[in-house]
Amino acid sequence: MYSSLIHLELGALMLFVVFSLITAGKAAKLIYSKTEKQLNIKTRKLVFWSVCLSLLASVITGADAVLAATAHPLFWLDRLFVRTPLAVMPVLLIWFYSIPRLRKLLHRTNGRTELAPDVARRRQASDPAFIVPFQLSALCSTALFYFAFVPPIPFQWTAITIPITTLLFFACLLWMLQTRRNQLAAEAPLVYRPWRRRLTHSGVLLALLAVGSIPFLTALESSKLPERLSMMTGKADYGIAHAPSNGIALAGHHHAAVSNQPSTETAPVSVKELTGPLTGEPDRRFALTAEHKSVTLDSGEQIEAWTYNGQMPGPELRMRKGELVEVILHNKDIEDGVTLHWHGLDVPNAEDGVAGATQDAVMAGETYTYRFIAEQAGTFWYHSHQNSKTAVQKGLFGALIVEPPDASADQFEDITVITHIWEGAGMSIGDKRGIQPKKIAPGTTVKLRLIHTDDWVRQSYVLTGASFKVTAIDGTDLTGPSELHDQSLELLTGGRYDITFIMPDSPVFLRVGNGNSLGILMSKDGNGEAPIRRKTTTFDPTHYGTAATTAPFDLNSKFDREFKMVLDNRFAFFNGGFAAYDTINGEVFPNTPMFIVKEGDLVKTTIVNRSSVEHPMHLHGHHMLVLSRNNEPVTGSLWWSDTLDVAPGDSYEVAFRADNPGIWMDHCHNLVHAAAGMTMHLMYEGVVSPYEVGTATPNHPE
Repeated sequence: MYSSLIHLELGALMLFVVFSLITAGKAAKLIYSKTEKQLNIKTRKLVFWSVCLSLLASVITGADAVLAATAHPLFWLDRLFVRTPLAVMPVLLIWFYSIPRLRKLLHRTNGRTELAPDVARRRQASDPAFIVPFQLSALCSTALFYFAFVPPIPFQWTAITIPITTLLFFACLLWMLQTRRNQLAAEAPLVYRPWRRRLTHSGVLLALLAVGSIPFLTALESSKLPERLSMMTGKADYGIAHAPSNGIALAGHHHAAVSNQPSTETAPVSVKELTGPLTGEPDRRFALTAEHKSVTLDSGEQIEAWTYNGQMPGPELRMRKGELVEVILHNKDIEDGVTLHWHGLDVPNAEDGVAGATQDAVMAGETYTYRFIAEQAGTFWYHSHQNSKTAVQKGLFGALIVEPPDASADQFEDITVITHIWEGAGMSIGDKRGIQPKKIAPGTTVKLRLIHTDDWVRQSYVLTGASFKVTAIDGTDLTGPSELHDQSLELLTGGRYDITFIMPDSPVFLRVGNGNSLGILMSKDGNGEAPIRRKTTTFDPTHYGTAATTAPFDLNSKFDREFKMVLDNRFAFFNGGFAAYDTINGEVFPNTPMFIVKEGDLVKTTIVNRSSVEHPMHLHGHHMLVLSRNNEPVTGSLWWSDTLDVAPGDSYEVAFRADNPGIWMDHCHNLVHAAAGMTMHLMYEGVVSPYEVGTATPNHPE
């Protein structure tokens, strides 16, 4: 419903802009009527345009009222207190001031024919109280247009001061100009000279553009990313009820431009020190070489890929929970540089693999070693976090599976389903296209590990031919999962589901996408026909599974920090460009907020998506416990997520314990959005980083 509402409101707003400009122009030109008959006809037409404006204002107001009644205040505060008044106020002025005068003018010109308007009619047709409300509608619609595409997020009265002051200035100016025209109309009939009017309007427009170009070009230049930028600098948000180390309590959200200097009471801790075990023989050792490779899919398409070990995707890395893992990364010839980020696996900060935040990019010819203990069992994946948008698109990723310590006791068919769109080839499962046959004996427990890696695609997975259970989300097991059937599982970039089922005698088909051309056909002999797909509903984890007897925290817990994360789209400046960007709290990097926490804090974040596209929000180094979705508490199994699917109109309350010190990225994992500035950081007090991003550094994490 949310998408329909905002598109309805936006459509009405655009029509309101067009109609108000037309109406203002027609009202202003009434004074140029050559006869009273012509004046009467033109005046009647204003009634039609007034009704149109009223209907459009009603649609805008109605959409905002529905949002206010059904959605989180972060969705509608600016709409209700700024945009609704801007739509309603000029319409009310038209009906209370213009329409009564319009009716008098109609009455006094009714029945007249070719007589020129006398002084009284000219004064009526140019009365400021009659004309200015129509002109004000055009002015307010311009402000509406501005606030629709540059919303004041998060809503603060100070953010609207300049635009509203400018609006009032031009409103006063219009009144003065119309008063002067009214006086001139009393002296003699005014002659309409289109060329002079167009010349005047063009001159005013050029003057406004010339004046406006100065701050525009200044903002354009200042938005360019600097040659060097520390990840410790930016707008710090300490959350609600924070007491800094000096003991001064801060009420509400506190923002400041800071460099994250630690308290004088403790020595700073560098990201470099927050490593995994530096000594000891690893239980698992992997070697990955990043290199250019021409890879041929099973369908025959040839892909010029960036690969790990010449494979596309990279080799699946399997380990067991509790094992010490060592991964040696060698960059053979990727000129842009590479890293390894363990998506969803909560490793020490120095092992997180983010260029410019936790390490420098590994450039061509260089080698880097990661060491960590695999603390969680589940389904994860790894990818480069240097130029990650391009790197993942071209193939620098692979599956990462952490098995339980006693995995040998588990007897099941374990199938990893990692989906990706290869440039020039389309959607694939790994490096395979089409339908893959799989021979599985009846009675076998089958686990499918679903991993989605693509930007922009809301990938659907439908299992037909058997009931199944969703046993894990984002690498964390669910408690008491129940049997499902005719359910579509949907994932955004970076998300994972584990599902299990018992293999029946008849074929089972996992469909990937909306058609029947991609998937895995499982049967007892590797042959057979795919079961017919029936109508499905989308799986919702909010009430799935059995509620835990105990939870580490819930909606009633006392939180040390509470943050708000508002996802939206607005026109903004970023790195020398001006366009519609996806934003966090109204900003793009490096002006996005840094959420500041202390180790041990219990942190709650309210996330709302005001935009018209979904955002998979990925917090590094932590798993978030989902407490509520759209004001509805989660009542099933504990739902932990590291890549949360925030659809348009969605609001979530999530929480986590700040138990992994460092500087952690928190960004949209639609990497196109992240590369365009939709990224921020979670920063622990007292942690510093020597690494930098910027044009003069090799580090470009997105």
